[in-house]
Amino acid sequence: MRNGGVSVGVDGCKGGWLAVSLSAGQADVQMYPTFRELFDAYDAGLILVDVPIGLVDSGDSGRSCDGEARALLRRPRRSSVFTPPCRPALRESIYQSASAVNRERTGKGLTKQAFAIARKIREVDEFLRSDSRGRGLVREVHPEVLFWALNGRRPMTVRKSRVAGRVERLAVLGRYLPDSAAIVEKAMVDRNGHGYDRDDVIDALAAAVTASLGFRRLKTLPARPPRDAYGLPMEMVYWEPG
Repeated sequence: MRNGGVSVGVDGCKGGWLAVSLSAGQADVQMYPTFRELFDAYDAGLILVDVPIGLVDSGDSGRSCDGEARALLRRPRRSSVFTPPCRPALRESIYQSASAVNRERTGKGLTKQAFAIARKIREVDEFLRSDSRGRGLVREVHPEVLFWALNGRRPMTVRKSRVAGRVERLAVLGRYLPDSAAIVEKAMVDRNGHGYDRDDVIDALAAAVTASLGFRRLKTLPARPPRDAYGLPMEMVYWEPG
């Protein structure tokens, strides 16, 4: 197990992988072209990433963590939880082909939103299946579940793409990390053409804050996560007081 001094939150974005690390109350924001490079850059105790980990290969039951997340977020935030592609569909580079494979294997096609993150899902999946160092250290989160938990089990009321939604989320993070808004603004000033947006920084920061609060004490959806064919847990993790 690595040193627990650095907590890392990660969000996949247009430019690659955005990482926010927290150590002794200090934040650092960095971009990495690949997930492996990101992983190797930190002596982290925990890396929480906004990408599905643990995938079905076939069957119509899906992942229970997705269903539980939708149930607790309720409308309208439940729509932010996409059902990820089954693993065989990740090999397809064209949406229509991926959706056809997914329908053949699971009985359901793919949404375009789910297909849009298929490359990110495949990259993390291949890394975790090939490199045992990441198992137990790299875990899946969903930003809206993180905010739900940090906000006393209350979902956000405004979508994050709106200014009011970003203000709402930063107010929640500010309860745990007072400099949250300043960290996000500095990341935007220092962006230098890197392909990330303000929403990406806020989501990665939520994951980093959760990692720093919940190291070794994270809760999971579901409470007893099943594992996929490669032993990867099908879970979403979060932290809450008490």
